[in-house]
Amino acid sequence: MYSLLSSSHDRPPVQVAANTDKPAVFIIDDDVSVRESLELLIASAGWQPVLFDSARQFLTSASSRTPSCLVLDINMPGLSGLDLQGLLRSDGSRVPIIFVTGFGDVPMTVRAMKAGAVEFLTKPIDTAALLHAIRNAVERNAALSRETRELAKVEASFVSLSPREREVMIGVVKGLMNKQIAYELGISEITVKAHRGQMMRKMKATSVPDLVNMAALLQLITRNVS
Repeated sequence: MYSLLSSSHDRPPVQVAANTDKPAVFIIDDDVSVRESLELLIASAGWQPVLFDSARQFLTSASSRTPSCLVLDINMPGLSGLDLQGLLRSDGSRVPIIFVTGFGDVPMTVRAMKAGAVEFLTKPIDTAALLHAIRNAVERNAALSRETRELAKVEASFVSLSPREREVMIGVVKGLMNKQIAYELGISEITVKAHRGQMMRKMKATSVPDLVNMAALLQLITRNVS
């Protein structure tokens, strides 16, 4: 455990100078002593701490950094941590959230975790547990970022396909042979082969398993792509 550092003055939240080489950990807490303690701890671990004294300040911030994770207090005046979590999720944000609170209870914990929080810690904070949670959150966020970039590339390729090429792609990822696809679409097998070759080039797929992985990203089997 660690005790929160005392502060002789209530300085405003510090926006640490951006260092793009370090993952940004956004700390949102209305208690200045908590912010300062977490700032020192997170900086010493090699991450970039960015501080906010309220959920509202975080939402209105013009920070150019994209958080790798949030260390978020639940009980804050005005907009609570759970309220902020709800707003972020409704906007489609997938940034990992680590909740810290001095007044945790089971229903609150369950609500936070069901809404996607990666960890729920009570104060005084176990530093080892917090650093472990941040490390996992940063790695998770990096994986999500890679997935998002990959999905964007695959979607751009898919959009370039003609309607017929999309139909052929669906048949291929279902495991159908060219003659089966031809029968289903009412076209010749030669035409299927031509569309298939063009589709594979546009999708930049090196093999059928590669194409199946792309289809899984796009959820083509479960959604209408016509």
